[in-house]
Amino acid sequence: MAKKMMRVGIIPREEYWKRTIAIARGEYVPKRGEPKIWFESLQAMAQVLSSENQQLLRIIIDRKPKSIKELESITGRKSSNLSRTLKTLERYGIVALPKQKKNIIPKVNITDFTVQFGLNHHA
Repeated sequence: MAKKMMRVGIIPREEYWKRTIAIARGEYVPKRGEPKIWFESLQAMAQVLSSENQQLLRIIIDRKPKSIKELESITGRKSSNLSRTLKTLERYGIVALPKQKKNIIPKVNITDFTVQFGLNHHA
């Protein structure tokens, strides 16, 4: 699988909203190479990119499960827990959950991450 990289940023929630409003008003144009995904803290990012979730992504890449049910069987994780995790990863663009016939087939979109953060944020 070819590496697919995503730049993520960490920015306080109020700064994120200011930035979003400035973009919507046309007062700020995101620069090329800026993060597409933002977390409000290192802890929030760590929850999404936890060791357990990284292991899940590796399993999807290596084993290429043909359904969520097959992924449940491989990982031993409960359906509700696995579904919640996959939906979170999908929301951030890390995985895709395309439906083929009656099965949802998990696919990993992003394999590498670059994190950007600082103490001074300006929109």
